[in-house]
Amino acid sequence: MFMGNIGVPTKKLVKDEAAALLFSSPPMATTITDSQKPFSLDPYHVSEEFGFILPAPLAELPPYYQPWMDIAQHVTELIYSHMLRSHILKMPLLNTQLLESHRELRLAHLALSVMTMGYVWQEGEDDTVKMLPRNLAIPYCEVSQRLGLPPILTHADAVLANWRKRDPQGLFDMENLELLVTLPGGDSVRGFFMVTLLVELAAVPAIKSIPLVINGVQCDDAETVTRALEEFSQAIQGMTDALKLMHVYVKPEVFYGIMRIYLSGWKDNSSMPAGLVYEGVQAEPMEYSGGSAAQSSLLHCFDELLGVKHEAMSGAFLTRMRNYMPPSHKRLIQDISLQPSLRGFVQQQACEPLTAAFQLCVTKLLALRSYHINVVSRFIIVPAARARQLRNQGNISQEETVSRAPTALEEKGTGGSGIMSFLKTVRDRTRDVFNLK
Repeated sequence: MFMGNIGVPTKKLVKDEAAALLFSSPPMATTITDSQKPFSLDPYHVSEEFGFILPAPLAELPPYYQPWMDIAQHVTELIYSHMLRSHILKMPLLNTQLLESHRELRLAHLALSVMTMGYVWQEGEDDTVKMLPRNLAIPYCEVSQRLGLPPILTHADAVLANWRKRDPQGLFDMENLELLVTLPGGDSVRGFFMVTLLVELAAVPAIKSIPLVINGVQCDDAETVTRALEEFSQAIQGMTDALKLMHVYVKPEVFYGIMRIYLSGWKDNSSMPAGLVYEGVQAEPMEYSGGSAAQSSLLHCFDELLGVKHEAMSGAFLTRMRNYMPPSHKRLIQDISLQPSLRGFVQQQACEPLTAAFQLCVTKLLALRSYHINVVSRFIIVPAARARQLRNQGNISQEETVSRAPTALEEKGTGGSGIMSFLKTVRDRTRDVFNLK
């Protein structure tokens, strides 16, 4: 759950919306669900065991692509030695057609993404670049186009496809998980991405409940819907419990002072007001938002199922974040929105157990969003205040990690806009679902 990039969208037409057409998959027919064809997760590449997480990501690419992996697996050291840019400039321009499987493409996108973030932000906000070199930009955009993802580090890369078990037979937990590639920030980077992965895993029972709810509504089966909603609410509680591990495994000062810039994008960011030119792809610069919790498909699915309606600006931003998801997951969200209203079904049935189960789901979702606000406050708002205090005192000390944070992101998401007002608006619209009259 990327905390650092949620912001309110601007009203103007933005370049990344046009560029999204370049990197989206061809339109696919909406799944038609009716009493003859039950709703199923099968068409959406959702795993029974892992949900939206990519099962068993590859750790290595074919030998031809070793020049990518040699750099991607050492991005942090190369950033700290100020050598990453020079290494990337010497990198050969490789042909992406030898990447055959989906997992190969996902690992390639992850590797090219961390190289790109490191290349752009190696020297901080005061020495960014205007152009990504062609030997990185061309294969990155080709892989992005094949996956239907944008050419920037996304939640689908850094969290969903960036893990492996140390012991393949061991548990899926913090002690047994490690990253495939990383960015500056040490153990806090691993903690941040792995805790977010565990939040995704905790949500799996809720994802699996969605077809049961939809089909139950279609069949007018209040009992099935009630049982499915009870599973759903328990899973959301599990997500909140997993999110609490963020306080154990991530240091706020490291997240704010070191990590956030490498999750930042080149849209609504004063450090890169013109965006980034992808050399050999397009002469005009393109703008993309950095990693964001809003790029996870989970809460989008939950909102559509429960009938949460967001206000215009927040809703526009959330809808735009769907362009940063794997296309099949985006399509699932859209298709859930086309189903008969669960909230309307609950109102119509006037069944006490069903109403209680529905309201408990809303309660748990509201609690998750409230807890997320607390996490963002601790990891962004409080460190931002400390950084501002040090700067006002003229005490820019490298000994205090927060003082290294880019000023362009102060109390903002890495997407460039205010974060707390957005989160509170989203939470308040969730509360509105309680009214069943």
